[in-house]
Amino acid sequence: MSNHSDHCDQPAAAAPVKSTIKPLADFIFFSRWLQAPLYIGLVIGQAYYVYRFSVELAEIFEKPSMSENDAVVLILGLIDIVMISNLLNMIIVAGYETFVARLRVEGHPDCPEWLSHSNPNIMKVKLAMALIGISSIHLLKTFININNLSDRIAFWQCVIHTLFLVSAIALAYTGRLLEPVHPPTNHNSH
Repeated sequence: MSNHSDHCDQPAAAAPVKSTIKPLADFIFFSRWLQAPLYIGLVIGQAYYVYRFSVELAEIFEKPSMSENDAVVLILGLIDIVMISNLLNMIIVAGYETFVARLRVEGHPDCPEWLSHSNPNIMKVKLAMALIGISSIHLLKTFININNLSDRIAFWQCVIHTLFLVSAIALAYTGRLLEPVHPPTNHNSH
């Protein structure tokens, strides 16, 4: 996969390590497994969001006579939960794959398409885009509910959303700068 460096793919004989350094190198390499409980914690956090989604979905049927604005805010809350859950899923799957161990899901019919070409730069941009989507939902809820909120809250939400947008553009630009440049191919070989 493209998200792992070539160091792991080289045969052991290609890079001899002094026998005194090898145990330390093995220990440091093994330390990546300390992140595994963090990803398990995120899976538990995602389970909490499934619970929250169920509670908010049940609320729709508990208040059948709610106003249209209240219904829209409630539905936006459901979308917000789904987007946060998607963000968690992306972080869990790509983070584990990138920093802990390969998932070995190549060829699985449910393997996410983006996983085959993910790397930390691409994931940063994807995460920034997910945060923009979540921020957009919050901003839309604020605008629907603007009469019940202070101008200060709306102002700061707009500022934060703008900062998310600028950050995503900056991440995409720096990621583009870090991509290897391929020389143009000459098709006129006479």
